[in-house]
Amino acid sequence: MRRLLSVLLGSAALLGAAAHAAEAPVSKADKALHERILTLDTHLDTPEHFARPGWSMVDRHSVLQDFSQVDLPRMNDGGLDGGFFVIYTGQGELTAEGYRWARDFALTRATEIREMVSAHSDKFELAYTPEDAIRINKAGKKFAFQSIENSWPLGEDLTLLQTFYGAGVRMAGPVHFRNNQFADSSTDPKGKIWNGFSPLGLRWLAEANRLGILIDVSHASDDVVDQAVALSKVPVIASHSGARAVFDHPRNLDDAHIRKIAESGGAICINSVYLRASTNSPERKAALEALGRGPGDDATQADFVSYAKKRAELDKKFPPVRANFDTFMDSMNHVLKIGGAKAVCIGADWDGGGGVEGLEDVADLPKITARLKAAGYSDADIEAIWSGNVLRLLGQAQAYAKGAGGAK
Repeated sequence: MRRLLSVLLGSAALLGAAAHAAEAPVSKADKALHERILTLDTHLDTPEHFARPGWSMVDRHSVLQDFSQVDLPRMNDGGLDGGFFVIYTGQGELTAEGYRWARDFALTRATEIREMVSAHSDKFELAYTPEDAIRINKAGKKFAFQSIENSWPLGEDLTLLQTFYGAGVRMAGPVHFRNNQFADSSTDPKGKIWNGFSPLGLRWLAEANRLGILIDVSHASDDVVDQAVALSKVPVIASHSGARAVFDHPRNLDDAHIRKIAESGGAICINSVYLRASTNSPERKAALEALGRGPGDDATQADFVSYAKKRAELDKKFPPVRANFDTFMDSMNHVLKIGGAKAVCIGADWDGGGGVEGLEDVADLPKITARLKAAGYSDADIEAIWSGNVLRLLGQAQAYAKGAGGAK
């Protein structure tokens, strides 16, 4: 819920008065290609909604209705076959009490993901291996991998990483917006404390390799990226990052780090956040402050619908300044130019701050395929970008773990 409230306060993640930027319709041929290939997104923050009374993954929602961007009907509309559902925990205190709270929160979130899948087992299935994703897709269901964003909930007990692996986690990042016990963040206002990984963080990396958990360097400092690439036994992934050349923000990767990840065999999944500066007019800022922070932790779906209606009225009167689909594609094309099609994937940060004009929710995903096809990429390249690269990396992580006598 804390993640969602931060999204509500930002201008870049919400739909303004103009719903979608003008965009040529996706051709039948491009739509058919999109439907034919396996598609996944590496960063779905949708579990934020799973425990909300009155919200259901199998019902159709909309950004204007309740800010959500992923549900089964829109996955079907956008041809999204599955992805990594995120166990996200906002960074808190590095104390025994903080670690206990975070551990329990993350385990609860993991349970909520499993409960959603179990409640709709005719439509969703948990995936643990690349082969699972392919099999589940052929069975006509959506596959659900799990990932950890911010390993703070592990505290100083690395055996918990195996606990989460047992629950289904197959990708993990060490850090989020602030430094923690494992590593430096790219965005902590206090600056570095570890100059990369901490000693415990280096053990975290080795344990993730041993288990077959893919290392995610999004949110990590440049030093952490360097060390992860150098020390990980298998290539790493940036599950939701962008090009610093398109927007100069520390959450984005500069050309040298894009190249380093690509040359090591890893991949960068393109985000739809941090594409332009978020600026509010004085009038909009005052109106947002007057409206308030929005629904609290115990809010129902009705509470969100009510708040979203008020927010839509505010956005109509004081439109937000937002990035658009062209800017998103600029970021993707820049990374493709440096790293090539084998080093690019898609992690738009849906339900975690993502979304731009013209790419508002997962129903819009065929537009990406159409743009890539128009740019001259082959069908094989496009499938690699949508799923092949991620499944290859996951397979490499699991193959290493098997050979190294990993998870039991």
